[in-house]
Amino acid sequence: MRIGLLGTGPWAQMVHAPALGGHDGLDFAGVWGRRPAAAEELAARHGTRAYADVDALLADVDAVAVALPPDVQAELAVRAARAGCHLLLDKPLAAAVSAGRAVTEAVRASQVASVVFFTTRFQRAPEAWIGEQAARGEWFTGRAEWLGAVFTGDSPFAASPWRREKGALWDVGPHALSVLLPVLGDVRRVSAAAPGPGDTVHVVLDHVGGASATLTLSLTAPAAAAGATVELRGAAGATVLPEGPEEAVGSFRRAADALTEAARTGRAHPCDAAFGLRVTEILAEAQTLLGRDAG
Repeated sequence: MRIGLLGTGPWAQMVHAPALGGHDGLDFAGVWGRRPAAAEELAARHGTRAYADVDALLADVDAVAVALPPDVQAELAVRAARAGCHLLLDKPLAAAVSAGRAVTEAVRASQVASVVFFTTRFQRAPEAWIGEQAARGEWFTGRAEWLGAVFTGDSPFAASPWRREKGALWDVGPHALSVLLPVLGDVRRVSAAAPGPGDTVHVVLDHVGGASATLTLSLTAPAAAAGATVELRGAAGATVLPEGPEEAVGSFRRAADALTEAARTGRAHPCDAAFGLRVTEILAEAQTLLGRDAG
């Protein structure tokens, strides 16, 4: 599969390009970015070609990986799907429900495969744990704490405009939902959402399976407090999401493998664009309760 990369920011440099360039089953065919000089530099570093025109790249590849802000990603994902490219997308799928819906409609109309890179879902130990807990069922409550120090520590993402605007709900909220939804079932409604210190938000979810879950999400936690925990409690007792030892590059390669398999078989992956849209809908509902425009 010939695959191109859209984006040249820190995530593209740290994860996407190394994963694609080092993947034996992919032909890393080119890079396009909103900053041409950055695209030239990144392409040269990985022995591929920089494209000045995004549509020219789309015409030359079978698939694209996207490492761009969610509003830019959604627009280009629609263009890529209409060009017949399979999509390896980042979370969140879009910054608004309408934009996310446009992506899923383009994917469906063009019959291309799609995978959204929810990092935890492509780590071996967490993936196995999620499957085991989903099969066990009968959960009473879930608790997810996803605390980052992006804006309080030394993070390469601290200058990200969309993270500044959308905050933890949209940046790390998708990670928490990607773990809870396959175990506790879809969200019937967002029962409550309240702000905390900095960009911290607290969210209460009512799941169709009968369980309730709470999320605590932040990008402004003290560095010493940063980390992620997911705990489930039910008839079988309590269990905690295991840490994934894989680096993000390895997890992204597994996501690329999943896209290749979905394209080959025509079977949708559990983390496809439709799942990404559902996560976006839940985030938008929580954002509305916080008194902000959900788009």
